[in-house]
Amino acid sequence: MGDLVELRGLVCVPVLLPLLAAGIKLAIGGRLRHLQSAISLTTLGISLAVSVLLLAHADTHGPLVTELGGWASPVGICLVADRLSTLVLVVSSAVTLCVMVYSIANAYDEAEHDAPMAIFHPAFLVMVAGVADAFLSGDLFNLFVAFEMLLSGSYVLLTFGGTESRMRAGATYTLMALASSMLFLIALAVTYGATGTLSMAQLAERFGTLPEQVKLLVELTLLLAFAIKAAIFPVSAWLPDSYPTAPAPATAVFAGLLTKVGVYAIIRLEALLFPGGPVSTLLMAVALATMLAGVLGAVAQTDIKRMLSFTLVSHIGYMVFGVALSTVAGLAGAVFYIVHHITVQTSLFLVTGLIERRTGTTSVNRLGGLMRSAPVLGVLFFVPAMNLSGIPPMSGFLGKLLLVQAGLDKGGPAALVLVAGGLLTSLLTLYAIAKTWGKAFWRAPREERLGQVMESEEATGEEPVVTTTALPPVLLGATAALVALGLSFTVLAGPLAALTQRVATELSERQTYITAVLGTRR
Repeated sequence: MGDLVELRGLVCVPVLLPLLAAGIKLAIGGRLRHLQSAISLTTLGISLAVSVLLLAHADTHGPLVTELGGWASPVGICLVADRLSTLVLVVSSAVTLCVMVYSIANAYDEAEHDAPMAIFHPAFLVMVAGVADAFLSGDLFNLFVAFEMLLSGSYVLLTFGGTESRMRAGATYTLMALASSMLFLIALAVTYGATGTLSMAQLAERFGTLPEQVKLLVELTLLLAFAIKAAIFPVSAWLPDSYPTAPAPATAVFAGLLTKVGVYAIIRLEALLFPGGPVSTLLMAVALATMLAGVLGAVAQTDIKRMLSFTLVSHIGYMVFGVALSTVAGLAGAVFYIVHHITVQTSLFLVTGLIERRTGTTSVNRLGGLMRSAPVLGVLFFVPAMNLSGIPPMSGFLGKLLLVQAGLDKGGPAALVLVAGGLLTSLLTLYAIAKTWGKAFWRAPREERLGQVMESEEATGEEPVVTTTALPPVLLGATAALVALGLSFTVLAGPLAALTQRVATELSERQTYITAVLGTRR
């Protein structure tokens, strides 16, 4: 019994510890730079260890619930560590630890003369706390608070350095986030007025007694709010214009985590509050449009950052694909794909940051010969790029296979069209990646194509890239660790798929979550 109480006390650690560390780092300011780094790495390391411990307990013994402030649910706000929340928390903790190592080694305050890392570190930790709070929240209002927390941290990271392009991107990002927050607040007001509670467990019981029109209004409003945050078509245009301008560590963690928080909220919403609702057909159409619109945008890009930003939008569609099927297999495929995509997309943006640091550009028209001049960089890009494209037997292929099988099992014209759209998106993703790889890594360097360079410069006005910068081993090591983590999901595909199946089963049953939060109280 004592061990259970101690474990329940650990549920709040991934949220409170980064906030405490951020406060300490703000008090330190720009002094004691090595202490700043040590605090960040220690905090994220402890959060990762606690997350693994919580996942192990949730998978074997069921959800852990911590009631904040001593107020019992549903009156008080609770944090719930079930299989879904702890799984994504483990992956996000590992990713943020690697990104922090990368950002410390990258030393933006010296390399780019940007704002000091004394600002970057606290903002990063506040964002990490917001992500963890969103994953663990058992209350809709606390979920809203988590979104605002990660917004405050991510805005600082996005505008880090105060350049014109970053301020413009930050304004776009903030306006879209505020629009999403406003919709979220409206949905909370309607929900509380209709049910008298914002506890997700209690809402799962009370929504069944509401008129269908009220339920549909709440569901659609919440879906739209989360769709903006997840960059789901047609409210995804802001992402490719916002993310590429940020520093490489910020862009990487944005791409890997922030959109997944929106997808996570949709999964929790649909599985717990609106199972088998009438919007599954709408979600199928949205998933298909997101996949195709994103990948067509990626094919048209000549900048690696923008290409990856469009593939990010596209592959969010795969996750919505699984949710839209409203089956256990579909949810399992969506969760598997989230775990895979967090690591792969983050590692690709980190590698792109290395390319920019080495050559000064990410435009494929100005790159060439990187596989010859920087073979390690070429391998670090190639492996996650092929994983993203879904080349067998990598985890990207396995995730798509789970979704395709779930779609075929579901049957019906809408599901089959969605399966066909997913396969087409995978092929077009491979084409966009191959085109980028061929131009940036495989073709001859610019100096060997001097005659072509002169002609292209007259057409594009771009100057050739002639400067290269050596990459610190720590940067390469942090990126390689994240690439290896993505590859580990291929090696451990069997246990991971079994775990995501258990996650989906627990989500579909619902009663496990409700009983864990409310117990015998009603």
